[in-house]
Amino acid sequence: MEDLTEVYNELIMEHSMNSYNKKKLDNANFSEIGHNPNCGDEITLEMKVNGDIIEDMAFSGHGCAISQASTSVMIDTLKGKTIDEAKEIIQIFIRMIKREVKDEDELEKLEDSIAFRNVSNMPARVKCALLAWHTIEDMLNKN
Repeated sequence: MEDLTEVYNELIMEHSMNSYNKKKLDNANFSEIGHNPNCGDEITLEMKVNGDIIEDMAFSGHGCAISQASTSVMIDTLKGKTIDEAKEIIQIFIRMIKREVKDEDELEKLEDSIAFRNVSNMPARVKCALLAWHTIEDMLNKN
């Protein structure tokens, strides 16, 4: 398990430092701002939906390594999914962070987002990891 933790840590660092998902999205249909008042993290998520498929996503803003990486990995995970698939994945991620899901088959749906599994052991970082996920959940529930 130690090797897997190391791989996950590398993934988180890579996404926090070199996020190709951090950009302006041309022709976005939806936009939502997420803010964590505890630490000042703030993101703007943009999404382009075609029919019921999430065609593209991007984000801008600032925050700690965990919030930035979580946002970027979330985008990679949800891009190309249907709205319903995205909603299911969002719920699995939130439940994973809250330690409410242990089923490995269910967790597999998270793809690389499972890298944030150990954040549940760091209570001060839970809101950082969840910022983007709650933001997109709000966005999808409004539309």
